[in-house]
Amino acid sequence: MGRILKLWPHPDAPPLAVRAVEVRLWSPGDPDSLSIDYRVVGARHLIVPEPAAPGRADALWKATCFELFVRPLDGPEYFEFNLSPSGQWAAYAFDSHRAGMRDRRLRSDPSIEIERQEDCFLLRADLDLVSLPTSRLRAGLSAILEEEGGHRSYWALAHPPGDPDFHDPDCFVVDLPPPDVA
Repeated sequence: MGRILKLWPHPDAPPLAVRAVEVRLWSPGDPDSLSIDYRVVGARHLIVPEPAAPGRADALWKATCFELFVRPLDGPEYFEFNLSPSGQWAAYAFDSHRAGMRDRRLRSDPSIEIERQEDCFLLRADLDLVSLPTSRLRAGLSAILEEEGGHRSYWALAHPPGDPDFHDPDCFVVDLPPPDVA
């Protein structure tokens, strides 16, 4: 059920032990919501933030964090969701590439669950998409993974040339149906 996509590490920031990051996108039956499973293979040395009270928080990307970027096909504006293993999250709207950033209000808070297995780490998030435009949407999926020693790797479906930049329009490579379509 759903699409499984593979993220790739940025060539200038390779992982130490992480071998793969896969993402599954699926609808749990509500056309206004999206479920995302991030699966990290080789996670034995992955550093995850301590559990915290669920809620909105900034600067989550400074530690292990999973992200979804969404933009309508017909304009430069886009939305960013940050999902922390701590249970905290953030949602932002941008007018264009890294410009006009502001908090994005959501109808309901994302739900975040984690599971740690022997060598795998799983983060599942359920997102309310009803506040997004109903036009055709394109998404970018990414992850910042911190391993022991503070080493960070940057994973995405696609990387533009240069430093890691998940906000770059070239990172938005997956089509999503509009929120009101099952």
